[in-house]
Amino acid sequence: MTNRIEVFKQMLEVEPTNTMVMFGLAKEYEKLGQSAEVIALLESYIAKSDDEGNAYGMLAKAYEQNGERERAKAIYEKGIEVAGAHGHPSMANDYRMTLDLDYSD
Repeated sequence: MTNRIEVFKQMLEVEPTNTMVMFGLAKEYEKLGQSAEVIALLESYIAKSDDEGNAYGMLAKAYEQNGERERAKAIYEKGIEVAGAHGHPSMANDYRMTLDLDYSD
């Protein structure tokens, strides 16, 4: 696993704005449960990329793992909007269900 992380890091050194590499590295960190790294990468990724919704779910989960429930909730809400705008109603519905089940107070 760490070999993949090192490869992604090297790729980002050469091309720091490569959003595909950012997303790939975030996935590797997600597998290791390193939420702070996932957050940093996906925040940068989302700022640079026209993500269709998937990154928002990953990012929300990372915030959740970091104990930042309100931030996670806001990210899920944004993910619903983005997924809907890109024609991914099932992803938007998944995020709605997560909000309804896990964030209803």
